Amino acid sequence: MSGSPAHNQPTGFGTVTPYLVADAPEALADFLKTVFDAVEIGRTERPGGPIANMQLRIGTVTLMLSQSTAKLPAMAGAWYVYVDDADAVMQRALDAGATEILAVADMDYGDRQGGVQDAWGHIWWISQRLDSAPYHP
Repeated sequence: MSGSPAHNQPTGFGTVTPYLVADAPEALADFLKTVFDAVEIGRTERPGGPIANMQLRIGTVTLMLSQSTAKLPAMAGAWYVYVDDADAVMQRALDAGATEILAVADMDYGDRQGGVQDAWGHIWWISQRLDSAPYHP
């Protein structure tokens, strides 16, 4: 890969697309819908109903989500999400069962940011850009 964008990626997907694997993907999807206003844009299921692949859109990003299996166990990641109101989104995350790991505060790099960990182990850095200058943490 030369560093240029792929020409055959589906519409709405970035060159790099987050893919979350969870023990309870439907519940994780509900969390993302509640906290980040995620919109489900597609889904395929395995025989019997487990989610093989769900696509969710959060703002300008599409992410995928699936049910864990013996060969593909659940795994957690860390995600940095820009929002319009960090305080409000942080409160929605806490109300939806996340645990605060960093209280919302103004950071010296121009973001108002807080952090939570969800029930699946993911870390969500909830950030609101306050400064029009380039981001330099």
